[in-house]
Amino acid sequence: MIQLISIEQRMKLKSFNMPEVLEFWKWISSNTLALVTPTSVYHWSKEGNSDPVKMFDRHPDLANTKIINYRSDSTQQWLALVAIHQIDNRVAGRIQLFSVEKGISQSIEGHAACFANYIVPGATRPSILFVISSRNPTASKVLVLEVSKGDGPSFTKRPGDVFYPPDVGASDFPVAMQISEKYEVIYLVTNLGYIHLFDLSTASLIYRNRISTESIFVTAFQESTNGIICVNRKGQVLSVSIDDANIIPYICNTLGNYDLAVAMASKNNLPGAEGLLQGQFERLFQQGLYKEAAKVAADSPGTTLRNIQTIQRFQALPSVPNQPLPLLQYFGILLEKGKLNKVESLELVRPVLQQGKKQILEKWLTDDKLECSEQLGDEVRAHDRKLALSIYYRAGASDKAIALYAEAGEFDKIIAYSKKIGYTPDYMFLLSRLVAVNPAGATDFAVKLIKDENGPFADPMAIVDLFASRNMIQETSNFLFSILTNDNAADANLQTKLLELNLIHAPQNADAIMGSQRFSHYNRVRIGNLCEKAGLYQRALEHYTELVDIKRVLATAGSAVPQDFLVQYFGSLNPEDRMECMKDFLRANPRQYLQLVVAIAIRYTDDSMTPESVIAMFENFRLFEGLFLYLTQIVVTSQSPEVHFKYIEAAAKSGQYKEVERMCRDSNFYDPEKTRDFLKEAKLPDQLPLIIVCDRYQFISDLTIYLYKNNLNKYIEAYVQKINPTNTPLVVGALLDLDCQEDYLRSLIASVRNMCPADTLVEQVEKRNRLKLLLPWLEARVNEGNIEPAVHNALAKVYIDSNKNPEAFLVHNQFYDSKVVGKYCEKRDPYLSFVAYKRGLCDYDLIEVTNKNALFKNQARYLVERQDQDLWAYVLAESNEFKRSLIDQVVQTALPETTNAVEVSSTVQAFMNADLPNELIELLEKIVLEGKEFRSATELQNLLILTAIRADKSRVNDYINKLENFDGSRMAPVAIDAGLFEEAFFIYKKFDFNVEAIDVLINQIDSIERAYDFAERVNQIEVFGKLARAQLSKGMIKEAIESFIKAADVDLYHEVISASEKANCYEELVKYLLMCRKKIKEPAVESELIYAYAKVDKLAEMEDFINSPNSAHIQVIGDRCFDSGLYEAAKILFTNISNFSRLTSCLVKLGQFQSAVDSARKANSTKTWKEVSAACIDAREFRLAQICGINIIVHGDELEELIKQYEDRGYFNELISLLESGLASDRAHVGMFTELAILYSKYKEDKLMEHIKLFYARLNVPKVIKACVSNQQWSELTYLYIHYDEHDNAINTMINHSIEAWDHTLFKETVSKVAKLELYYSAIQFYLEEQPLLINDLLTVLSPRIEHAKAVQLIRSLGHLPLVKPYLVGAQDSNVAAINEALNELYVEEEDYESLRASIDANSNFATIQLAQKLEKHELLEFRRIAAYLYKKNNRWAQSVELSKKDNLYKDAMQSAADSKNPQVAEELLQFFVDQGNNAAFAACLYTCYDLVKPDVVLELAWRNNIINHAFPYIIQYVKEISAKVDQLGEDMQHRKKKQEDELQSAEQASYQPDFNNISYGYAATGGMLALPPATGMYQQPQIGYNQQQQGGYNQQQQQGYGGYY
Repeated sequence: MIQLISIEQRMKLKSFNMPEVLEFWKWISSNTLALVTPTSVYHWSKEGNSDPVKMFDRHPDLANTKIINYRSDSTQQWLALVAIHQIDNRVAGRIQLFSVEKGISQSIEGHAACFANYIVPGATRPSILFVISSRNPTASKVLVLEVSKGDGPSFTKRPGDVFYPPDVGASDFPVAMQISEKYEVIYLVTNLGYIHLFDLSTASLIYRNRISTESIFVTAFQESTNGIICVNRKGQVLSVSIDDANIIPYICNTLGNYDLAVAMASKNNLPGAEGLLQGQFERLFQQGLYKEAAKVAADSPGTTLRNIQTIQRFQALPSVPNQPLPLLQYFGILLEKGKLNKVESLELVRPVLQQGKKQILEKWLTDDKLECSEQLGDEVRAHDRKLALSIYYRAGASDKAIALYAEAGEFDKIIAYSKKIGYTPDYMFLLSRLVAVNPAGATDFAVKLIKDENGPFADPMAIVDLFASRNMIQETSNFLFSILTNDNAADANLQTKLLELNLIHAPQNADAIMGSQRFSHYNRVRIGNLCEKAGLYQRALEHYTELVDIKRVLATAGSAVPQDFLVQYFGSLNPEDRMECMKDFLRANPRQYLQLVVAIAIRYTDDSMTPESVIAMFENFRLFEGLFLYLTQIVVTSQSPEVHFKYIEAAAKSGQYKEVERMCRDSNFYDPEKTRDFLKEAKLPDQLPLIIVCDRYQFISDLTIYLYKNNLNKYIEAYVQKINPTNTPLVVGALLDLDCQEDYLRSLIASVRNMCPADTLVEQVEKRNRLKLLLPWLEARVNEGNIEPAVHNALAKVYIDSNKNPEAFLVHNQFYDSKVVGKYCEKRDPYLSFVAYKRGLCDYDLIEVTNKNALFKNQARYLVERQDQDLWAYVLAESNEFKRSLIDQVVQTALPETTNAVEVSSTVQAFMNADLPNELIELLEKIVLEGKEFRSATELQNLLILTAIRADKSRVNDYINKLENFDGSRMAPVAIDAGLFEEAFFIYKKFDFNVEAIDVLINQIDSIERAYDFAERVNQIEVFGKLARAQLSKGMIKEAIESFIKAADVDLYHEVISASEKANCYEELVKYLLMCRKKIKEPAVESELIYAYAKVDKLAEMEDFINSPNSAHIQVIGDRCFDSGLYEAAKILFTNISNFSRLTSCLVKLGQFQSAVDSARKANSTKTWKEVSAACIDAREFRLAQICGINIIVHGDELEELIKQYEDRGYFNELISLLESGLASDRAHVGMFTELAILYSKYKEDKLMEHIKLFYARLNVPKVIKACVSNQQWSELTYLYIHYDEHDNAINTMINHSIEAWDHTLFKETVSKVAKLELYYSAIQFYLEEQPLLINDLLTVLSPRIEHAKAVQLIRSLGHLPLVKPYLVGAQDSNVAAINEALNELYVEEEDYESLRASIDANSNFATIQLAQKLEKHELLEFRRIAAYLYKKNNRWAQSVELSKKDNLYKDAMQSAADSKNPQVAEELLQFFVDQGNNAAFAACLYTCYDLVKPDVVLELAWRNNIINHAFPYIIQYVKEISAKVDQLGEDMQHRKKKQEDELQSAEQASYQPDFNNISYGYAATGGMLALPPATGMYQQPQIGYNQQQQGGYNQQQQQGYGGYY
């Protein structure tokens, strides 16, 4: 049964019963499961209800093989079944390739296979490649071939070699293959954990390594990494994938396969091949092979070659006749290759647009050949707006796209576009432009802005304000009505605005809107006020909540509002307000508003207004008609007694007598007493309502008295005759109490005839002692054939009282009630009571009356005849004081009189049930022994004996002897139960029940001797069987076996065997089992016979027996013999069944070790080898122990136990020798190498390092590390840590145990790989303390990885800063403050000012002010100059200048002042030079700080200090510059003036166009003046003033602003 269960849905999808055994299954797609049976392969889809579909039959070559994989291509048209099998001590592979289309199979040698889709160069559709890998004694190959051709050239078959290390031998073979179609790489995994990577297109080896020391048993393609994921036998999950950053450099540098590197880098855009591609491109380009160079550029990753420089180079090439331009060739190849980048797309589109070939551009965009950008859209925009829009959209240039939509007025598309790209434009600005042009369109656009599923995109109220500001009432209303589709509280203001507009301008529209009830959150008070003003009173009422407003509207227009609405509206008022308004209606005009008030009261009664309050309201206004109308509707559903009564009262007062009658008859809720009293007082013309009420609620006496006293006898007669004759007895009783005349009563009763219930009538008359009054009526009823018990009971009572032959009536009348009549006769005549009770079978009443009156003889006869056991139990109970008198009459009179056996049996049974054994014996002796009728009755004899057994055991023997017809088989068990064992034995013996008799002797009397004598006397097999079982239970084993043999009884052979084993009676058991074997062929019998032979040491008979045909469990008996120490017998048994494992154990127990080893070799069981090994070790048979150990240590789970055995006994050398011998085995595993390494660590340290280096790959490194740590082998531990990639621990070990473990080269190589950064600083400290001369070599390695500030701090704290100066110099390029400060400190200490100055200039990251403060006090001048330089670099110009002045470094001071750009600093320096009288320095400072000093300051200082001559160079220079600037300004003014005149002349010529057709020359045309056209250039130039400038400036700008869109 195969079931598909969905884990996500937690349900079974489908199931199927496979007709064959399932050998292998695998999901080959997300929906298809492949099933492999011994003969066929099926595919089963999880979709639908289909069963598995047979795909193909297994090839004969795959018979008796193990299926390890099943693969299919992406189309499931090619299938491959992979299997392995054992041939010549190697694992061979066989693959069945099946074509679904052709329906044929092919058997191929191979261990692993897979399919791949591959696009052959020159094709557009992929080919299907089939990849297989195989290993045989002559070759190991991987083969790539094509099974389905694409639309291009055929794929050439590619073979490749697979290398296997020599040390693995023939045990390794391919187990799985996966293919990354992205990288076109084959992942091949072998059984021993080696992985091989091949290029798919060339089958070239890329990489090989071992990823697991355990066997790989399952693999899968890992889509997330485009790699492979594997699971080994330890459950470890391994993932292998390609490192994009390093694969290409690895192929180039390690493999040297540059073609493969270029191909892989080009296909997957991988880094690392840029130099190769660049060089190849340059070479081809220089050779003039431009097409080939273009292909190289097209295949290059990223922008390595595909850039503007490459395009420019192709553009610069000259054209060749009869050949396309090189640039076009380049772009053509790029387009064939795929998509152009941004620069390429822009450069290609420009000439295409210039030639007007837009259709080509459209095709490229459709084929996604161009990378769209904003610049490309700008180029296309001038030629085709639609294409530009498409480009903007693809490039994400939202502003440009929206601007295009806005220019075309396609505002609705803006929303869709904005949503699609997630951009939000200024919609209000767009809407304001649309309002002025297209109000209807603006409305639609505004609705879309608000109602969009991702909106709203604008504030609805802002849109309303915009529309309202332009008096767009209809558009505003339409807009609001369109957006307010849901009744949301957030839209309250919008709802109010919509209703306000319509109430003011179109009330009918507002009424329709409110009538639709779409809105409920608007300002109801405001809208209600507007509704009242607009005359919509109904709507006003709907919105008002204050009672004052409501009353005002009702008073003004109450009659104008439809009644239906008012009734509905009153439901919204609270009960107090509703009642107040109703009262106002009744006060104003009761007749006009009566119907309305009644309707309102009816509608809201029991809702929030009680009927009592409404009734009170109508009664206060004495409107009984209105009250009747109101209650007519209320009373139907009301259950209030008061409501129903008030309705009756209102109907009566309104003259609605028929309604009073109906209500009294039909209602179940009015108060009957209150209603009765009201009707009595009302004295209605017709008394029928009163009669109905009294009849329904049984006020018959009151009704009769009321009618009789008011002389309304006709209503009494009508009531009993027509209305309710059944109440005649009550009427008669009431009339009797009123002393009514008997004649009237007889006539009244007679008129009713048989419609009157007799029992009630008799009861009413009888309790008034007037029963004879009914005699005529009773006899008349009997004569009519009336059979009512009440009639006949009454007639019997009359006859009894009048002594009119009552006994005959009681005996023969069938219709009276015996219980009633009997009770009536008890005190009058007990015998008549007995007669009545007997006739009616009134058992307990009869018993009671006969007991009271001593009628025991009658009672006894009745009981015998009645045969009722319950009744007998009642009378024979201990509580019956008359029991003895009754028993006497039963024994003496009733039973002797009867001849009915059933009556006798019933009576006997009653005595038995009453537990009266003595009385029963007396009764039975009377019947059986003295009587004649029942003397030979078996049941009575049985009963007599049973009763004697229970009551008087002394009589039992006498009865057994006297009676002959009793049932012995029934009586004997009873006697046994009563403890009468001898009597029971006598009964069995009397009736020849010998088996039962001996059973009594054994089980009850417990006499084995009497039982043995009895068995010998009767000589029956069954009797001997019983005896044998008894003897067996008594532990008389030998006697029991003898009896079993006489009885030939084999049923209890299990018990006999068990008892014999406990008693060690194996000699007798052999005889018994031989007898059993003749009758039954049971394995247990024969097995026990073998064991018995072994116990009595009859090994020859035992061997003969087991060699003959038998069904014994020899294995079980052999184990029992072994457990019992019968090793020789066990040896014979195990030899017989070839159980070499157990035979070995026997041989070990017998000390036959060589034979034990030979037997263990045949057993070939690890457990057996362990047993023999332990015995040999204990016996110091080390040669044999080593043979055993070789077969144990290959099992990793047993290795530790074996090692413990040797180590506990101190045999270390023998253990090491054993493991060394085991390493040569092809089954050697990691545990053996690991444990041997641990043993070397413990006992032979000199061999440890050699062993680790030789077999590192096959060690459990953590375990060996632990041993090395425990045994303090530090050099070996360091080696292990390094090769196990635990570089942190390796470094710690070398630091902590440097004497043994440290090596400088190894330390440098390892420290760069540690994960904990703190180890870098521990290493630095270690070197400074122990190897200070090598510290710089170490720091060179660590420099790229350490934090320099922390390192410098550490070195400084240890006082070794000068020692690491080379490191500081090398690391200064990183410009770290700590490095700079430390190095500067060293330069200062060494007084190397040049290096210090160079360091300061090159690196600025240090505490400059602190260093300057330190240097300004230095004794050397150069360092003080550096201090001034530092102040200057930190913009502390005054300090820098001051320091230079102190050292007379005036040039430095002047340069600092000039660099400060601060006139104050320069002027202070000038003042200093003047004060010092250094006129030359003053003149030099003017030159240096020329741009900073002001002329007035210079002239003042020179004039005041009489050094004007030293200032003249500055003054001359200043005057020259001023003159030059003035001249320049003059030239600029002239140039501007001429330019303005030229522009004006050009404007006049362009604006004047003379009309030569209308020009007339002469005096006539001009009235004597010569008409000539005005001369060109003679127009008056307009004067441009402030006003004109304002008009042409600000105003024009305003027009082009927001107003320009209107």
